[in-house]
Amino acid sequence: MTSVTTTDDVLGTGSLVGFFSRAGQRLRRADRARPWVLDTAVVVVVFLMFCLPDLVSPGSGDEDGPHRFRLVFAHPPVAGVLALQAGLVLPLLWRRRRPAAAFGVITAVFALQWSLNVALRADVALFIALYSLALHGRPRQLPWACGVMAAAMVLVAVRAAAAVSVWDALFLLLSTATAAVALGLMVRIRRAQLAGLRERAARLEIERDQRSRLATATERARVAREMHDIVGHNLSVIITLADAGAYAGDREPQRGTEALRLIGDTGRQALGELRRVLGVLREADGSAQRPELSPQPGIADIDALCAGVRGAGLDVVYRTAGDVEALDGGVQLTVYRIVQEALTNTLKHAGSDTRVRLAVLVEDDRLRIRVRDSGPAVRPETPNEEGHGLVGMRERAALYDGDVTAGPTPDGGWLVETTLDLTPRDGTR
Repeated sequence: MTSVTTTDDVLGTGSLVGFFSRAGQRLRRADRARPWVLDTAVVVVVFLMFCLPDLVSPGSGDEDGPHRFRLVFAHPPVAGVLALQAGLVLPLLWRRRRPAAAFGVITAVFALQWSLNVALRADVALFIALYSLALHGRPRQLPWACGVMAAAMVLVAVRAAAAVSVWDALFLLLSTATAAVALGLMVRIRRAQLAGLRERAARLEIERDQRSRLATATERARVAREMHDIVGHNLSVIITLADAGAYAGDREPQRGTEALRLIGDTGRQALGELRRVLGVLREADGSAQRPELSPQPGIADIDALCAGVRGAGLDVVYRTAGDVEALDGGVQLTVYRIVQEALTNTLKHAGSDTRVRLAVLVEDDRLRIRVRDSGPAVRPETPNEEGHGLVGMRERAALYDGDVTAGPTPDGGWLVETTLDLTPRDGTR
């Protein structure tokens, strides 16, 4: 395997970016835990870099030296300088929690200082406060803050006119203020974008989990429907055959023997279908032997289904119309399961010795299933089986934009009628 060396690896920028990224994450976590630490650190740094030099430097110097600019302004005592510096720097402690208030207090002290014709390096606190207002404050507060800042810069430029050109001073000061506002807005927008990306990632993760749970619930409902159709139908046939065999055992031993044979055949058929369903659910293991799976039942298997219920006592007359063999596997499975459920309900509620008329008709782009029996029109009350029985039939029909109607007929008996739409969707079904 050949290794690929990128430009970032050669220059070391990849590890450098990763280092600063991790350092930034650690700093943000620490700031969320103790926000006062960062605010205090900003105040300390500003004091050491900008306040301390004004306290230790002499008040006068060579007019041609670096102190030429400061000779134009007044030099208050140390106590006065400390008071002005405190008014400029200490409000930075709440620059993130109350950015507008901090900016207002610092601006007031700044105006008082320059009205006294005093120049201090601690004036940088005003630009920090403006940056904090752009980053943490309300957007509608920023325009008036910029107006106040511009007025303060004009005051400074006028006061410094004796040492530097007014226009040069205005250009420098307004450029610095603009940079502070732009930096604050840039950081604010960047944070909003990152927050939006994190929210979107969290939302996508939730949607993924919801889709997974929905798919699991759908699969469970499908398996429950299959199990209900398989177990419910075959058990109904077995119970009916067992009752008939027990009744005929003494009087007609031959019919009892035939009932036992049909019970065995029905049980084996149910076991085979259960193995097929459970084999699909079982995860494939390389060391395990894969189960032998039979095809899903279709319309061709309805004859065998009718033969089984005939053995249980139902008189079933089955007919088809149209090209039913040309239907795809999904439609054929739906038809088989609906017919199976309808015959099972007839066997349970109408009993044996009931005549059933079963028809599967294909008419252009529609398929109709009619199951009509001669049993009682009023069926006995049964426990609510949510998701099974008639509800399961409706769910299967809904997959093909179909509907299921069930109810008594005017001349007695019970009718279950299903209509499926065979129109292809997007050219396929």
